[in-house]
Amino acid sequence: MQIERYIDHTLLKPTATPKSIRQLCSEAREYNFFAVCVNSCYVALAKEELKGSVVKIAAVVGFPLGAMSTEAKLCEAQFCVDHGADEIDMVINVGWLKFGEYGLVKDEIAKIKQAIAPMKLKVIIETCYLTAEEKKIASMLVVEGKADFVKTSTGFGSGGATFEDVELIKRVIQDKIKIKASGGIKDKITAKRYLDMGVSRLGTSSGIVIVKETNP
Repeated sequence: MQIERYIDHTLLKPTATPKSIRQLCSEAREYNFFAVCVNSCYVALAKEELKGSVVKIAAVVGFPLGAMSTEAKLCEAQFCVDHGADEIDMVINVGWLKFGEYGLVKDEIAKIKQAIAPMKLKVIIETCYLTAEEKKIASMLVVEGKADFVKTSTGFGSGGATFEDVELIKRVIQDKIKIKASGGIKDKITAKRYLDMGVSRLGTSSGIVIVKETNP
């Protein structure tokens, strides 16, 4: 298993500088990660730094709260694609979901997917804030919105990915779409367990540590 080909090498801190984004891209080239994951303001820089590379660019939209307007998310998503993003990782409006505004959540996902197609859309449901039933509903809304991945977490909430959440999401989505586990994945044992469970992508800022570790 080439574990590096499942990793989105991630830097989303508010203190990220152009210098640190260049370093992120250099590391992604060196370790052959699948993608870098950056904030929208750094998409063009990442595109320039990764020119001639197979490394993809994933950009976050509505990050990390998900509470901005659908129109703002659409504008940001289009900006990212126009400047070189290959994939979009959007955050749902958690408040809408918790209040039962399922149509609004689904419609937002669908609109963003339509706007960026054929680019991949990963939808962050921020599991740490949801009940088990809300996780099921959120996962199904991602399927119904025609996105490509359910993503567990931003890494900025009160918790990240868990094995239990991934199992729950898998039961809901079956094989209709893919799963990206993100938040708190810091070692190869954890990363490999997620992949063995059927996760298709890992979001982590610890990718170098993970690929350097020897197999247990």
